[in-house]
Order: sequence, then structure tokens, then C-alpha cells
Amino acid sequence: MQFISLSRRRTEQFSGSAFAELAPHEAERVKALYGSGILRNIWRRGDMGGAVILWEAAAEDEVREAIASLPIFQAGMLEIVAIVPLEPYPGFST
Repeated sequence: MQFISLSRRRTEQFSGSAFAELAPHEAERVKALYGSGILRNIWRRGDMGGAVILWEAAAEDEVREAIASLPIFQAGMLEIVAIVPLEPYPGFST
């Protein structure tokens, strides 16, 4: 099953340098999650700091565990706005 997560950086509480300090660790963890297959794609948000991530997991709990392993989330610097389960578009079925 696929999920989309929408996150927001807590820039009102943390400085840009605080995010920059964790950025290399965050990138390494994202690469590891991508390599494991749970993280399928990631985009930076264009409207504010944060990301949209496409996940592949059997259940939402797996997605939440993966998010909890991100250094910026662990530091309390990331807010999860939504985790949305995705269903196939029925217009393509026969």
C-alpha cells in the first residue's frame, strides 16, 4: 500500500543553522529508507520548509516508524501535517 506524508519544518522554533547541522544526517537516513524500499520518492515543499514523501508500506504504523527514525523529526524540528493512505484510481480498471 502507498501513503503520502506531508511535513512542515518548525522554523518558528528552530534556526536555519539548527536544520543545517542535521541536514547531512537527515540525507543519510533518507537514502537508507530509500534503499530499503519503504521511501519511494521525496519532494521539498515549494511553499515552506518541509517535504512530501511517497511511502510503500503494509500499514501506516510502518510509515510512522520510518518518520520517527528521521533525525530532524527526532529533534522535534519537524511536524507531520498528514499521512494519507492512497488507493488506486478506479478509472483505469476494466
